[in-house]
Amino acid sequence: MIIKRMVQMGMLLGVFAVIGTAILAITHEQTKERIAENERNVLLRNLHAVISPDNHDNELFTDTIEVTDTNLLGTKKAVTVYRARLDAKPVTVIFAAIAPDGYNGNIKLLVAINMDGTLSGVRVIGHRETPGLGDYIEETRSDWITKFTGLSLHNPDKKGWHVKRDGGEFDQFTGATITPRAIVKAVYNCMIYFEQHQQDVFR
Repeated sequence: MIIKRMVQMGMLLGVFAVIGTAILAITHEQTKERIAENERNVLLRNLHAVISPDNHDNELFTDTIEVTDTNLLGTKKAVTVYRARLDAKPVTVIFAAIAPDGYNGNIKLLVAINMDGTLSGVRVIGHRETPGLGDYIEETRSDWITKFTGLSLHNPDKKGWHVKRDGGEFDQFTGATITPRAIVKAVYNCMIYFEQHQQDVFR
């Protein structure tokens, strides 16, 4: 009698498990496209924060290439480069680069560089920096990240591409030098990569 009851309970649990799995699968399938669309919209907003929609007429999501350079782009993995064009002419490239030496690990960036080598804009799109201290790199909380716009490899010069504590021109945050130092270095390295591979990026 006890064994029969145990078998019945086991079968009942099995049925519940199958039903639960089916419900989860159906829910996932129904929300997958919506989640992907939301992620696409967020990325597009971030891309248009560093290059105005008025400055290109191509589809950024499809006009991309993958490039690799561990030293300059901050990761061993392939980095996506979004290419903006106007009337079929190259205008700006946007690197989905990594600042690998943030205080709490990788800081994900969008670094947009115009064809003349000037920065169209920089945005942080992901980080795990300490709340309160890391807030300053977010455009919604501080204008620090917007100060890169219009700069280039030679404006300021190489020495200037450091935080002030290291003799450069970029502000650091009270109690937080590692985070801005990592971003300044990553942006500078992206521009070096672009200068070295400009023709390849728009091949």
